[in-house]
Amino acid sequence: MTKIPRQAKHDERPGTLRRYKPYSAYKDSGVEWLGEIPVGWEVERLRFLIESNPVPSEVRALPGDTEVSFVPMEAVGEHGGLSLEITKHLAQVKAGYTYFRDGDIVIAKITPCFENAKGALAAGLTNGIAFGTTELHVLRTTERTDRRFIFYVTLSDSFRRLGEADMYGAGGQKRVSESFVRNFSPALPSLPEQRSIAAFLDRETARIDALAVKKERLIELLREQRTALITRAVTKSLDPTVPMKDSGVEWMGDIPAHWRIKRLKHLALRPESGIQMGPFGSMLKDLVTSSTGYKLYGQENTISGDFGGGSRWLSQQQYRDLGEYRLQHGDIVLTRKGSLGNARMIPRDAEPGVIDSDTIRVRVDHDAVDGRFLVLLLHEARYVSEQIGSVRRGAVLGGLNTATIANLLIALPPIEEQHRLMDGLRIRTVRLDILVAKVRDAIDRLMELRTALISGAVTGKIDVREEIA
Repeated sequence: MTKIPRQAKHDERPGTLRRYKPYSAYKDSGVEWLGEIPVGWEVERLRFLIESNPVPSEVRALPGDTEVSFVPMEAVGEHGGLSLEITKHLAQVKAGYTYFRDGDIVIAKITPCFENAKGALAAGLTNGIAFGTTELHVLRTTERTDRRFIFYVTLSDSFRRLGEADMYGAGGQKRVSESFVRNFSPALPSLPEQRSIAAFLDRETARIDALAVKKERLIELLREQRTALITRAVTKSLDPTVPMKDSGVEWMGDIPAHWRIKRLKHLALRPESGIQMGPFGSMLKDLVTSSTGYKLYGQENTISGDFGGGSRWLSQQQYRDLGEYRLQHGDIVLTRKGSLGNARMIPRDAEPGVIDSDTIRVRVDHDAVDGRFLVLLLHEARYVSEQIGSVRRGAVLGGLNTATIANLLIALPPIEEQHRLMDGLRIRTVRLDILVAKVRDAIDRLMELRTALISGAVTGKIDVREEIA
């Protein structure tokens, strides 16, 4: 069993800010959301402190084969950092992308990336140059400001909250305008003090981030332990004293002596149901865009396990015509393309619907197999994932088919033992799930502390100068 390390001790509550002193004297900032600021600080719009969205004419003279960093949105980190694995030639990206260079600040402008604090201080770019997604604002500071201080201003709660309120557009296409960025009015101390505050935040956010990474690793270990527990239960039993036998299948190894090897097709209802791939082609044309009560279910539901989500709907007539592809409670659906091996059971409260062409439905004989047991085999247990993977390597590029799924080998205990295993596993996995939730909550509190620390420092609510000294 994987050994779980002790969590590092840390006071993660935002109340930790109370240990920092306020400044000795304050004055009215004249900005409602900002309130009072330290005496000696001034309020100025960013338009007077930065250059926004510089034009790529700066690099016009460079050869077209100059290598530069390429930054799609997924390469922009939350709360800082850029992934710089991708490079392209300047000629490929100089038109149609957002230009920036080392030292510039980039901010995601589209929802939900903006609200999630996607942004970074650019450094280490190939040849000092990058082109990225058009969904970025670029800020270039002047000699009056420290770029790290301004970057922390863009991470502050007030900048994100006010920017979200100022977004334009609809739904998932809402954006923060350049005018909001240019008209945002931060509180500005002297340049040396900006540098001191930035140095303090560099140190403290790095410490918080390192602790968050450790906690993320703890979650990984807990999930590994969960998977190992499930795999052991559904392949070897939870009883360490049970007699074992050779399964006769090389990759499967030994199994409990009283278990049987079955192909999945022998556990499915036949002939009218069984193992069924979703409809292709014209049968799924002219889908309805608003709710009708009849859904088209696909990989997005199977991967996430969310059968309440989705936006594809069928008319009542389409639902009738596609009767052989319908789903009912207790059916198991599998992904047949892309991320293979995902399996879920249709819940009782799922709306009526049918599967799409990227999905395979298995309607099992519940007198022979507990559907929960089969889902754990297909979705959680590593040996079945490996089996699917080995089949896939020799399969056609179009994805898995019903014959591939039908011939999967299953090590099967008696039905009563399956029920007992599921009940025992539920108790044990719930304990691990509760631990994961607690660690995730601790990470969330760390991120709250990080944001509160940044906001307090860049607005002058806390005096961190002695911390640097």
